[in-house]
Amino acid sequence: MKLAWRNIVNDRVRFFVAVIGIGFAVFLMIFQGSLLFGFLHAASNLIDSSDAEIWVMARGVACFEFAGPIPRRYMEIVRGIPGVHTTGRACLAFAQYSQQDGKHRTVALVGADSTMGKHFPLPYVDVRSSALYPNGLLVDESNVKQLQASPIPFDVEINKRRGKIIAQIHGFSSFLGCPYVFAAYRDAIKYIDLPPEQSMFLVVQINPNYSADAIKRQIRFRLPDVDVWTREEFSKRARKYWIAQTGAGGAILTAAILGFLIGMMVISQTVYATTMDNIEEFATLKAIGATRSFIVRVVVVQALLCGLAGFLLGAAVSVPLVSLAKAAIAWVYTPVWLPAIILIPTLVMCGLASIMSIRVAVAVEPARVFRA
Repeated sequence: MKLAWRNIVNDRVRFFVAVIGIGFAVFLMIFQGSLLFGFLHAASNLIDSSDAEIWVMARGVACFEFAGPIPRRYMEIVRGIPGVHTTGRACLAFAQYSQQDGKHRTVALVGADSTMGKHFPLPYVDVRSSALYPNGLLVDESNVKQLQASPIPFDVEINKRRGKIIAQIHGFSSFLGCPYVFAAYRDAIKYIDLPPEQSMFLVVQINPNYSADAIKRQIRFRLPDVDVWTREEFSKRARKYWIAQTGAGGAILTAAILGFLIGMMVISQTVYATTMDNIEEFATLKAIGATRSFIVRVVVVQALLCGLAGFLLGAAVSVPLVSLAKAAIAWVYTPVWLPAIILIPTLVMCGLASIMSIRVAVAVEPARVFRA
């Protein structure tokens, strides 16, 4: 360990270049991972934010954003099943939002009953009650400027019907290319002209003493022509759809994988080059009687020290840069465990790269130092 550290300190320029290279690779992996996990989080955010344990929807619906109609009377059928505590409705449709300058913008209008829970963005009159603000609308703070919706409260027009944006929320930016606008279900169906005998989603909360899977089986038995999923199943289904079946998700996934592979290659090449630059030092060690195992330890420890320093630099740089990226891509999200996960392959690749060069280091002739 001491000799490895002295080799590093002895040539600080070489060490600095290696750390910069590894740091860039770590930043690339963290940034691409943040894009991927942010996209996945945004793809299921509306589902995960609800308190509903069970979702009922038309056959084949893969995500919240693209729903089909189901009969409203299904809600009464579901409500009569033992173990069902509350039922509610939710919908999403694309609508035309009229801006102050006369231009029209497409928005994703989300409507839901108060049974969705207090974490789901709805225009409550009082957050402690279930009363909803009449004709009230909510938008994410990242979309206020885009929708020209200031100062709040702000009168707007959606599908030629008047409404009022009463507040801005946080954490519900859209990844669709058009902003989310949230409304009470009773108001949303007026904006999108959804017939009263139809709905899009039925959301179900169950009593604590009942199993969600058992209630799901009962709903499927009584309503065989619809899909019934638990919240976790529907959330996973939505993420899978956006990643595997859309061009946007596939591009982000591919970029994340390429970023990881490129980062690993940069780390490998940097550590290998650094080790090979020290080949004369290893010849000297062999000339004075150093064993193969001693040289192996020096090479591996030296690589791991470079990897650790590069990781710390890359992680430190990624924090402000990812935050800066959120100004343009509001849904970028870095899980707290992502840097720790990146540390493991970083050190593994540093070790593997050093092992690749160990063969040269231990095979070097001791007499080489005299020829040099």
